[in-house]
Amino acid sequence: MTNSSIIRISNLSKKYGSKEVLRVTEAAVRRGYITGIIGPSGAGKSTLLRILNMLEPPSKGEVFYYGRKVPAAKADVLALRRKMTMVFQKSVLLEMSVYDNLAYGLRARKLPRAEIEKRVNTILETIGLSGQSKQRANTLSGGEAQRLAFARAVVLQPEILFLDEPTANLDPANVELLERLLVQLNKDCGTTVLVVTHNLFQAQRLAHETIFFYQGELVEAGATEQIFTAPRCQQTDAFVRGRMIY
Repeated sequence: MTNSSIIRISNLSKKYGSKEVLRVTEAAVRRGYITGIIGPSGAGKSTLLRILNMLEPPSKGEVFYYGRKVPAAKADVLALRRKMTMVFQKSVLLEMSVYDNLAYGLRARKLPRAEIEKRVNTILETIGLSGQSKQRANTLSGGEAQRLAFARAVVLQPEILFLDEPTANLDPANVELLERLLVQLNKDCGTTVLVVTHNLFQAQRLAHETIFFYQGELVEAGATEQIFTAPRCQQTDAFVRGRMIY
């Protein structure tokens, strides 16, 4: 792992109408790390992911990738977005087969057919959907659909992966499968991962570093062990110990 930052945030704010829902003075995400984002519901965690993935703009402030400010030109934004992908809490699948859902992004990136087939068949085996490759994605069960949504992101081998509560509605076996796949992607490809989770045990299992948000503000960030065993802020301490009332 490297200590260099792949993402840096400066004086970021997001407002909906007159209400400010997110403010981050300074923050950085280290390249090749899994970073957990924790905090109560409504703390601004998902809003941050949408801004970082350029699904919506900040009200003010700047985001830097690879040391450069997010570009304004559409072609440059597209090139940057192709380095990243996002998995939402509720799976969003294309109205096509399981196989074609996985192959779609690879085809868009114009990978050779043999490489596409290799990647897709490998990930199908890993997530236990090899026998359903020709099945329409919209006929899958909830757990199968979420596995497919996760695999569709992983098969791209992105440089940056954003995860918004990707295992919130899954049973323990599916959670274990997706966590194992995530750790393997991080290890093999050096993918930088930002994962929003309400599962504090999951953050402790996966994240090298953890960021705590409360009422739209980044309260504390640091090594995961430090956040959970010796937090510097009272709010963080109350949250990780289950004493926070909200």
